[in-house]
Amino acid sequence: MTYLVWVAGFGALVTYYFWARDLRIFLRTGLPGYRKAVYHGLAYATLALIALDVTLILNESLGLGLLLLALYLQGREKRERVFTPKDPAIDRILGRAPRREDKERGTE
Repeated sequence: MTYLVWVAGFGALVTYYFWARDLRIFLRTGLPGYRKAVYHGLAYATLALIALDVTLILNESLGLGLLLLALYLQGREKRERVFTPKDPAIDRILGRAPRREDKERGTE
């Protein structure tokens, strides 16, 4: 076991972090782009977990390649702009998007 296993573990955590951040922004805003990003992000996070397993069991290079693929695909999702340049970086990191009261709540 080399340091690349730790790199793969950190990459998998980052992928889950991006998914959780998109989920929080979607729950606060209800924007359809973030809804799609949440659905796809869950699949990419699963791919990252599989990549971590491949890194541990089979081949480190193949596992890291799968992990980079998951991170690349997660960044390609089209999302609406919810942050302005004036927003602090900590709000962007934590996904503190302004709440929208007019978002659709489904059938109630």
